[in-house]
Amino acid sequence: MRQLFIQPIETIDHLSKEQFLNHYYKLQIPVIVKGAAKDWPAYSKWSFEYIKIQGKDKIVPLYDNSKVDASRKVNEPVASMPLAEYIDLLLAGDSTYRIFLYNLMKEIPQLKDDIVYPDLGVSLLRSMPMLFFAGAGSRVFMHYDIDLGNIYHYHFAGYKTALIAPPSARQYIYHVPFSTICLEEIDFENPDFEKYPALKKITFYHAELQHGDMLYMPEGWWHYMRYDTAGFSLALRSVPHKLPHLAEAVSNIFIVRHLDNLFRTAFGNRWIQFKNEYAYKRMAKWHNQTDILINQT
Repeated sequence: MRQLFIQPIETIDHLSKEQFLNHYYKLQIPVIVKGAAKDWPAYSKWSFEYIKIQGKDKIVPLYDNSKVDASRKVNEPVASMPLAEYIDLLLAGDSTYRIFLYNLMKEIPQLKDDIVYPDLGVSLLRSMPMLFFAGAGSRVFMHYDIDLGNIYHYHFAGYKTALIAPPSARQYIYHVPFSTICLEEIDFENPDFEKYPALKKITFYHAELQHGDMLYMPEGWWHYMRYDTAGFSLALRSVPHKLPHLAEAVSNIFIVRHLDNLFRTAFGNRWIQFKNEYAYKRMAKWHNQTDILINQT
């Protein structure tokens, strides 16, 4: 079987402020903290049924694994339905939809009382705790977050697998311009190295998460998620502390995504095709040059 170069992420049972700052945050190294949410009210309270009751008839935006299409803006949902109805479908295995970036503080504010913000020595954005839901087998394509934030990813209910890579992977991961994704056609669980040889240059890191675990993903890290069972996660975040990452975040949010939407409107799917072809040809050119250098030596 074709395999990426994958290393496990360090897993620990406790994380102090000093340990986090000195060993992970400053060095921008990922870590898994087992049972990190065990002292939160959410640890014992949060289940699908509990969220369903608290959310009542909230209408939630839904996403699927449809490829990027010029008819929709960046991060525009493909459907919507009441939260209770969605959870019923999810548990029955009848939905491929995901809930993506659902602002807990804004939409279901009573849930904030179930969170205990960790004291890790960094300022967390308390107005932006985001929820993510998906059913068994759902996959979230490889991407990095538009704001390049440091992500504190707490998982609840069931099991989830993550594959992550550092920002330096961008030069090999077939990054699509004017976006924070790579080519959607790449299967990171069974990669085609003949078509995407540059992937062999990347060191990926693997995580397995269960109820209450936290995965710290440093700023700008690429991540691919697979829900092994139906589950949901809460993402807390802090702003990037590296100035180039902060500058890119500002550019992404206020300039790049608006230009991308403008070009989608103006050129339709020709713009999407151009970006995808550019992402591939840029890497293909790198690969061909590497072959030439190898042959010359």
